[in-house]
Order: sequence, then structure tokens, then C-alpha cells
Amino acid sequence: MSSATIQPIRRLLIANRGEIARRVIRTAHEMGIATAAVYADGDVGAPFVREADTAIALNGTTSAQTYLDAEKVLGACRRVGADAVHPGYGFLSENAAFAQAVIDAGIRWVGPSPAAIGQMGDKLAAKRVIQEANVPTLPAIELKPGEDVQAAAQEIGYPVLVKASAGGGGRGMRVVESQADLDAAIAGARREAGAAFGDDTLFLERWVTSARHVEIQILGDQHGNVVHLFERECSIQRRHQKIIEEAPSPAVDADLRARMGEAAVSAAKRIGYSSAGTVEFLLDGDDFWFLEVNTRLQVEHPVTEEITGLDLVREQLRIAEGDALGYGQGDLAINGHAIEARLYAEDPERNFLPSPGTVELWRPAAGDLARFDSGVETGSAVSVEFDPMIAKVIVHAPTRREAAARLARALEQTTLQGLRNNRDFLVATLRTPAFIAGDTTTDFIDRIDPPRRRTLHAQALADAVIAATMAGQAGRRASAKVLGGGFRTGWRNSVMPPERTRFKYGDDEIAVSYRSQRDGTFRIEVDEDEPRSVAVFAASEGGVDLEIDGRRMQLAATPRQDRWLVHGADFDVELTELPRLPVPGLQEAKGGLTAPMPGNVLATHVKEGDAVREGQLLLVLEAMKMQHRITAPFEGSVKELHVGEGDQVDNGALLVMLEEAGSENDEQETT
Repeated sequence: MSSATIQPIRRLLIANRGEIARRVIRTAHEMGIATAAVYADGDVGAPFVREADTAIALNGTTSAQTYLDAEKVLGACRRVGADAVHPGYGFLSENAAFAQAVIDAGIRWVGPSPAAIGQMGDKLAAKRVIQEANVPTLPAIELKPGEDVQAAAQEIGYPVLVKASAGGGGRGMRVVESQADLDAAIAGARREAGAAFGDDTLFLERWVTSARHVEIQILGDQHGNVVHLFERECSIQRRHQKIIEEAPSPAVDADLRARMGEAAVSAAKRIGYSSAGTVEFLLDGDDFWFLEVNTRLQVEHPVTEEITGLDLVREQLRIAEGDALGYGQGDLAINGHAIEARLYAEDPERNFLPSPGTVELWRPAAGDLARFDSGVETGSAVSVEFDPMIAKVIVHAPTRREAAARLARALEQTTLQGLRNNRDFLVATLRTPAFIAGDTTTDFIDRIDPPRRRTLHAQALADAVIAATMAGQAGRRASAKVLGGGFRTGWRNSVMPPERTRFKYGDDEIAVSYRSQRDGTFRIEVDEDEPRSVAVFAASEGGVDLEIDGRRMQLAATPRQDRWLVHGADFDVELTELPRLPVPGLQEAKGGLTAPMPGNVLATHVKEGDAVREGQLLLVLEAMKMQHRITAPFEGSVKELHVGEGDQVDNGALLVMLEEAGSENDEQETT
């Protein structure tokens, strides 16, 4: 037993950013602890910077220049007089050398000991410790220099998982189905792991195609006490990264929960674990295998907080101050069900490709329908430099079915506009019969294939168009310099032709005509459908309260130059108001490959004049710590290469011009 004494924390530096920085700041302030933030250049206007009591600029743009620079973070600690550091998750949170440097500087580390981080942060070392605790593990082989990787993969058996030893968050991971894809997967995982964690050590592990990802939350203090806070299921994933998590798991009964919890606590006690941590398992029926230990707070920790009533950040801070847990395993119980969904700036229709940009409108669902842990506000930029998560939306309800329904509704009622995001995909997933039935394995997205986008019903689209039309009409009327007060909107002293406007929604063009009636209503036709009678109770360039053919509703309608951002009861719509006369545009160059996202050109694999085959790798883009391969869509040759290694490119920038094989001869024959 340790004889730790209580040392209250007075000023806490959060060595992180975004949502988790705000989360830690909130609890620290509730506990009477002053806070300090650090920030990259692109985060200068972020909410977490303003909410901290003080903030220090790290003077850089990338992760490596800022949040991963241990010396800069320690320098910030000295400047603000911090007596404790909370690392959040990601960045330096599982870096044993940084934790030791903090302790050596006489500052409290809010987390487990550097020894525990080092032992568990190395996934291969963690496997050995867990095996000593008689917990089953999956076969794995480290890819040391000179290792025969083909032989190692054959020994484990395909499919295999290429995995970063120091990794997390799905980075540095590739599933390989056959020998032909192994070398490319290893090269890609090594690049990604080195960039994200500064350590490109890899290993191969058996890949279980259809299983559940279930993890046990543990808490240990400095007095030798360790408990588990039950399980979370995190099986709904894309790119090996979780997007929906829940507690408890629908597949875990009391007996299995006890066995998995005992295994997790046994491993934690073996290494003298303190603070919050997570032991992750793969579960198939009643069989489970150890995956890894995360020696930090998890992104999905709120679902555990909701079912236990414990604030895990508060527990971390108490433990760091020297407090004993003050409760045992028998004092803990599960209350109801909690589900969390992660809102990301990504495009589900393009295989969840990161989609950075500006959050033009952010309005969380009103009331107490859900808990929102977010790092953004209206006007926030989601940068290519960092993770594309916008917010976590968490609900708690008496039953799992109610929790899923409430979460879907909370997502629908949330306004998130200005960039592509996964909100509608999350709603569709939560409402699939398979999810409601608890059929949630790690291959859920591929196997069930929820709709990647919402198909807007014709009536909802017409409502959105009418809302934008009426909001625009009200805005023009409010700024009119003639026929002011005393004349109702739309009044004319003669019969005039209807007003006309056009909108674009996706690839579709929508024509609208409207005319004010003598009774104060409007007669509106959308795409020459049956005329609708519209009564407007209130309208401005911001929203409308109206009645369409007897249906009363309120819709937000916000103008952004030539665009309208419309939010209804369960949808977000972006409409482009078209000019009365066509504007000449540039034709897309045939054979041109453009950037699918803003990013950095990591590598080019061709030069001008090279012959290429269909599917050949041309270059690699990196954004938001993820890599995207640009490949040839057909056989031909490289006519023009517009970028080089290290270049920064915008979304839609022309990268490569290809000439299809035979196209030059075809042109000569037709002249």
C-alpha cells in the first residue's frame, strides 16, 4: 500500500486542444482549480483557448510543431506556474518520456506512472504482461528490421492486421487480405504511425473479421485500490476508428462482465496502475482476446460517466492529488443505458474521407435531450492539421432502445452546416434494425451498409426552398427604401407577374414563383407543382415561422452570400440561389485528377511522360492524420504533374493530368 499524501492541485495545464481540453477545463473549474491552455496558430480563436484562465501560444501549425513538442509544453508549464498537467487523449498522453519529464520538473502528472505507460503503451509488451495474467491474446509478431514479413504473415494466417505498436485512434493500422497487398500496407502504416506518434514500430496480429470491440474502464489510486467501471462496446467503426460507443454492451451478461472485469483489474494490479485507463478486448460469443491497454482517458469515457454517475476527469484529478478512490467494486452499479456518437467533418459517400472546412452554423439540439461535448462553435475552422472530430453527442436513457431513439433525434435537431459531415449517416445507423437488435460487430458498416447520405423527401425539400424564398423576400423588404411602414409585404396597386427565383440543390435545379395574395398569404409554386398557400407569421434572414397548406412549422434559414443554410425539424439543407443570368464557368479538364480534400502531398510516384496502368498509385495526400491514395482511373500516360512532394493543396486543386491510352491517335484520326 502507498502512503500518498494529499497535495491539492492549484493550476492545471491541459496539454491538448479542442473538445477534450474544454472537457477537462469544465471539471477543473468545478473543483476550484485554475486552468491553463496551450494552442497552435490555427487554434488561436478556439473556444478552449478562451475558456481557460490563461493560454500560451506554442508558435507552430502542425502537431509536431505544437502539441507533440514536449519542450514547448514544459516551457508553457513553467511560464504559467502549473503544478499539474492533464494530457487528455492523443498527442503526448501515452508518451512515457514526456510523463517522466513532467514529474522530473516537479509537476504532477495526471495519469498513470511513466513505467506503466511505457509497459502498456508498447502493445507487444502489454501482450506479454496480459499473458502472465492468464488472459488470452491474439497471435502477433513484431516486424523487426530484417524480419521476413511474408513468412510472419503466413505464420499468423490471413487476414492479418498491420498495427502500430505505439498507435491509437485507428492510425497506423491496415487489414491485409492477401500476400499481394502486404508490402504496400506495411509501408503505408509505417508512414502514418511515424507521422502521428513519432514511432513507426509495427507488428502483425491475427484479424478477427466479425467480432465485437468491448473495453473495460479501470480506475486505480496511489494506495493500491483498483476497480473496473464495467464495459463499453465500440464496434461501430470505420478505418478502425470508433464512431458510436455504448455502455453497457448488449452482448455482455453479468457472468461475462465479471470475467472480463476481473481480467482487466488483474492486469492493472500487476503493473501497479493508477488513474483512469482502458483494457480493450475482442469479443466473439463468450470468448474474448486482449487487444491493448490505453493508459489515458478514452474519447468515449462519457458513456461510462452516464451509467455510473462518476465524473472520470474529477476522479483522475483526485487520484493525482493523492486521494483514495473511497469506494470498492461492490459500491458500483450500472444505471440505464448510454450511447455516444462522434460527429466528424468527413464525407461518408466518399468512404469517410476527411472534409475540413469552416463550421458555418453550429446549434446543438435544445433542451436536455443530449449532452454535447464539442470543441467548436459557429465560425470554427476544422483544420487539415488535426483530427476531424467536431463533437460527441451523448444520451442516457432507461433502456438501450430509448437511448438510440433519443440520440438519433438529438442529432437530427442539431444544426451543423458549412462542411460535409457524418450526421445523417449516424442517424441512419442508429435506426437500422440491426443496431436496434444489438447486432453490432466490427464489420457492421460493411455488412449492414447503412445509407451514406439522407435522401430528402420531396415535401421536406419544398419546405426548405419555401423557407429560403420567404426569408430572402423578408430581407429584401426590410432593406427597401420605398413603400415603408404601413404597407404590408408584397403589396402592389396592380396585378403584377409573380416573382421568380431559382435554387440549386446538389445537381438539381429548382424553380420557384411566388405572388402575394389580398389576404396577406403567398401563393407559391415549386417546380410547377400544385400551388401552395403560405401564411408567414414571422420572417427574417435567419428564420421563418410559416404555415404551408395548413402545416405550421419553424425553419432556420441563414444566408451565406449566394447560399441558404436551412434547418428543419429533422434535416439540414444547403441551397444555392442562382443568378437570373447564367455565369460562364470553366469546363473541367478531361483526364484531370483533383484533390478530394485540402492536404499535404506526402509523396509522388510518377513524373510527366510516365506510362501508367489502371489503379497505379500516382501520389499520396495526407490530411487530418489520414492518408489518401490518388490512383490512375485508366491506362494511359502522365501529361502534366502539377504538384510535388511537400506541397499544400486546396480541395479541388488540379493534381495530375492524364492522357488515356489511344486518345492521341483518336484525335489525329478525327482531324
